[in-house]
Amino acid sequence: MHPRTTGVSRRTVIKAAAGAGPAVLLGARTASPPGSRTRDVSVPSAALGRSAPVRLILPSGFDTEPTRTYPVLYLLHGAHDDYTSWTRETDIEAFTEGRNLIVAMPDAGPTGIPTAWRGGPDYETFQLSEVPALLARDYRASGTRVVAGVSTGGYGAMAHAARHPGTFTAAASYSGILDTMAPGVPPLVDAIVARENLVPASLWGNPFLNLFTWRDFNPRDRAAGLRGTALYVSSGSGLAGSTGDWLPEALESALWPSAHSFTDTLALLRIPVTTHFYAGGGHSWAYWKREFTASWPMLARGLGVPE
Repeated sequence: MHPRTTGVSRRTVIKAAAGAGPAVLLGARTASPPGSRTRDVSVPSAALGRSAPVRLILPSGFDTEPTRTYPVLYLLHGAHDDYTSWTRETDIEAFTEGRNLIVAMPDAGPTGIPTAWRGGPDYETFQLSEVPALLARDYRASGTRVVAGVSTGGYGAMAHAARHPGTFTAAASYSGILDTMAPGVPPLVDAIVARENLVPASLWGNPFLNLFTWRDFNPRDRAAGLRGTALYVSSGSGLAGSTGDWLPEALESALWPSAHSFTDTLALLRIPVTTHFYAGGGHSWAYWKREFTASWPMLARGLGVPE
């Protein structure tokens, strides 16, 4: 739900999956690095039926310590944005300098919803299986991973961790969609899909007729799978924000009940979570950068790196 700046062709998201075949198993291609430690890798994906980009930030000593392995911080982008957002909107390269970790920012398509689409691309498999396999093979990634995301990427962080227990040692969501079945949220999800000229039912189907599918991919319904994972959830009320722009505040307000529904369920399950629910605020990077910094000590412990 962040304004689109660059992105993937809207039409390729669904139709490209039909052409999956042996050719997509060929090796990845690396583009010229945008920064000294940053490089873009094009990953051929059977799950997507096309090649998809991942932006990487490598450790400072990657080339000088050829036998060392590294934990991975996965950062997920929001809707109507792309895999470049974290380096465009934050100083993540400078922030991770000297911390001996890999940062991976995988594509999630134009909607930024990293899930298995109904009869379409499977971004969940891409992000949880294909990208980690590449990192282990070509970039000496260890098995230690944490994940964080903004907006629909916040959904992805909690959905991934909940649906695949033990995959991540820590997960953080900043203004994420954490209960997709909360009042008013299914139409919002449908609107995100429709904005990219895609049929809303192509995501998980109809929220009533395909209720079990919606619940299967809903972080709140899968919350029990988060036991043992360090968790951070932040969200603003959006009611008295200071951004001066009503739309980001309205979006944040719409997601406020969803975040509380999710954390209330964690409380019932006696699953610990660090929360920061703040008055006002908008659905924007001005708040997400602050929340990433606040969650960093937890993520660093999950990675086993200095804070």
